[in-house]
Amino acid sequence: MSERVLQPPFENSSALIFGAARGIGRAVAQEFARRGARVAIADIDLAGAEEACGLIAAAGGEAVAIACDVTRDESVAEAGARAERAFGELDIVMNNVGVILSGNPEDIPVAEWRRIVELNLFSAVRGCELFMPKMIARGRGHIVNTASFAGLYPYAANRLPYVASKAAVIAMTESLALYLEPKGVRVSCLAPGPVMTGVMDGMKTWSKDVAMRGPGRHYKLMTPDQVAVVLADGMRDGRILIPSDDTVLADLQRHAASPDAFIRAKIQAFADGDEGRPSM
Repeated sequence: MSERVLQPPFENSSALIFGAARGIGRAVAQEFARRGARVAIADIDLAGAEEACGLIAAAGGEAVAIACDVTRDESVAEAGARAERAFGELDIVMNNVGVILSGNPEDIPVAEWRRIVELNLFSAVRGCELFMPKMIARGRGHIVNTASFAGLYPYAANRLPYVASKAAVIAMTESLALYLEPKGVRVSCLAPGPVMTGVMDGMKTWSKDVAMRGPGRHYKLMTPDQVAVVLADGMRDGRILIPSDDTVLADLQRHAASPDAFIRAKIQAFADGDEGRPSM
C-alpha cells in the first residue's frame, strides 16, 4: 500500500484548500507553498483569498484564488474544476471551512444548528464526495478535514452545534481512513486547540453573559503559523489525527479512563470559576 501513497506530500504537488482566505487556512496555504506545493485557495471571501495568494506569490510560490460557497454543491464542483484547470490533478484537498457561535443550549434555535452543521460538516462532506472517486481511481492523494479539540472531549458547553459538527468531522475522517488508506489515499484530521484567529469576529451570541469555556489552562494559545507547521509535519509523517498540541492526548486518556469522572471534574472546575481558558 505504501508505494501507492503520495510521497512526499508537498514537493511538486497541487493542493486545494477550502476556507483559506484567513486564519489557519491561510497559514496552511502558505506552509504548503513553502514546502513546494501549488495552492488553490477557495473561499467565499474572494478578496481575502486573493490577498493570501499575493503573499504566496511574493514568497516565490504559485497560488490561485477561487470564489466558493461551500453550502452549494455546484459552487464546490466549480471550485474543484477551476483548481484542476489551473494545476491539473489535485494531490491534496483540505476541507477547512468552519464557523463558531456562543449561547446556552436552550437558547440556540434549530435553524442555527442547521447553519453550523451545514458549514462545519457538510462542507467537508461535499469536498470529500467530489474528490474521493478521483483519488481512488488514481490510487493516491491526501484528504484533510479540519475539526477541533471541542470535538475530542467535553468542555465547550456554550457552543453545542459547533461541538457536534466537529465531533462528526473527527468520526467521519477516522472512518474514512479505514476505507481510503488501503486504496492508497491518505486521510488526516487537523484538530486545533486554542489558536489566535479571527474566528470569533462577528460570532453570533444567543445568550447574555455566557462564559466562553476553553479546553484547559494548561494549554498555550498558538498562532496559525504554528498550527500550519504541526499539520504539514503530521501529514509528512503519515498521521491521521493531528492535534495542534499533543498535550491533548493526556486529556483524552483521562476522559477514556472514566468519562463520568472527567465530566464531573469539569463541572466542578467551572463551578469554581475555572473556565479553562488557555495561557498566552
